[in-house]
Parts: sequence; C-alpha cells; structure tokens
Amino acid sequence: MKTKQLTLDAMLAAMCAVLGYIALDMGNIKITFESLPILLGALLFGPLDGMLIGGVGTLIYQLLRYGIAMLTPLWILPYVLCGLLVGWWAKKKDFSLSSTERITLVVLGELLVTVLNTGVLYLDSKLMGYWFPGFITGALALRLVICVGKAVVFALVLPSLMQAAGLVVHGRRKAR
Repeated sequence: MKTKQLTLDAMLAAMCAVLGYIALDMGNIKITFESLPILLGALLFGPLDGMLIGGVGTLIYQLLRYGIAMLTPLWILPYVLCGLLVGWWAKKKDFSLSSTERITLVVLGELLVTVLNTGVLYLDSKLMGYWFPGFITGALALRLVICVGKAVVFALVLPSLMQAAGLVVHGRRKAR
C-alpha cells in the first residue's frame, strides 16, 4: 500500500508542476490549478503527503519556469502550508469529512495560498523593483474572486477524484 501511495504522491506532484507551468499568467494575476493535486493528496493521505506534493510539485514548477531566485522558497511555502493544514484537518477527522467540511477546507486552503502568494508578490515586487502604487490593491479583488471560483470548482470535482484515487490505492469503491 505504501508503494501505491508513494507512486500516487509522485504523480500528484508531477501534476502540480504541469498545472503550475501551464497557468494563465497575466502580470500579477495568475490562474492555475496547481493546488488541486495538493488538496487531493492532503485529503486522501494527510499532512505529510500534502506537504510533499506541494513542496516537490511547486519546486519543480518554479525551477522549470523561473529557475532559482532569492524568493523561490517563499513562492513554494503557500502550497506546502496548504497541504499541511488541509491534510492535518482531514487526518484529525479520520479522513471522514462531510461535504460541507471538505468545501470549507478547500476554500480555506485556496484563500491561504492566495493571501500568502499575494504577500510574496508584494515582497518580490519591492525587492526586484517592479512595485508601483496599486500593484497589489488594484488586483486584490480579482485575485480573491478567482480564488473562490477555483475553490468552488475544486470542491465539485474532488469527490470523484478522491473516489478514483482511493480505488487505486486502497482497492475499494469508497475513498477514505
């Protein structure tokens, strides 16, 4: 079972990297689905797997797209924390979440990523000299709308993905 779980973690990390790489990037607005595999792994396997999927997947994406930079660890951190916190709560609830709990976790995870990424964007823009008044505040409302929209889509597709992944790993119809 551990081999299947590790294999699925690696596949989810690879999906995270690919989904991050093919993001729609428009300046300080980025539409990406890279957190979906992180949420899936965290909800299925817990905090360690969620952290690893987020850390490895986002690191690969960052290296492929931007190379190594001073703030690379800070760009990875939101996804690691998302995997950690969502996985911790799922494990605390023995992986038996109601749909309301799952939706709430997904929305909070996406909000965490968006808020932390916005903070890193601010730091990056200040340090690299591309910040200007309104750079963050001018796009904040749109960033939050995109965040909530993604969370709703994720919450709708995650039950099917969890069931399919649970069938692969656990050999039963219902994901834990």
